[in-house]
Amino acid sequence: MSNPHILYSFRRCPYAMRARMGLKIAGIDYEHREVLLRDKPAEMLIASPKATVPIMVLDGGEVVDESFDIMLWALEQNDPQHWLAPDMEHMTRLIKTIEGPFAQHQFRYKYASFFDESMKRGDVNIEHRDAACVFLQDYEKILAKSAYLMGDKPSLADYAIFPFIRQFAAVERAWWDKPQFPHLHTWLAEFMDAEIFTGIMEKHPLFVSSVQEEKSATS
Repeated sequence: MSNPHILYSFRRCPYAMRARMGLKIAGIDYEHREVLLRDKPAEMLIASPKATVPIMVLDGGEVVDESFDIMLWALEQNDPQHWLAPDMEHMTRLIKTIEGPFAQHQFRYKYASFFDESMKRGDVNIEHRDAACVFLQDYEKILAKSAYLMGDKPSLADYAIFPFIRQFAAVERAWWDKPQFPHLHTWLAEFMDAEIFTGIMEKHPLFVSSVQEEKSATS
């Protein structure tokens, strides 16, 4: 009997969220290991020196440590809702934009004081918020013409992208709630309420490293 797949995850990380959704829709069984990013277990660091969630260790020992790659791997095993679109090149461009330039602006918008010592903890960087909104305007234009990013039904693009927009929306809720992106608001609300998302947001106990257990036993 083979060992189960293992997923190192952090509940609120958008990268980990989308990996978990891909695994859930594909019906992949795995051992969930919830970690604290400030106290990463030795097993996770050994699996991938990259040391960022999610990290998937397949039952054969192969490591997949990019969230989009985990989604693709899962859907290659089983794609019951046809998330993979015929135009994968266009879909991939949409997804790479959100996890690249958009995510960089979002991080600097949300954690402004980390990058600018003149700012206080909790301050936001409006310049980076505005830069991120350029990408949101592109999505708004798409959603003004179709219900989802790739047409009239949800696809991998929607599920891979919405966790990042969810995180962005939560930074300044009062500002976000103004109807500046009406189609995007409707789209986001649908995915926030979707069973697949609420299902992968259940809380898990923290994974206790065997290395930590050994140290505790000998101390």
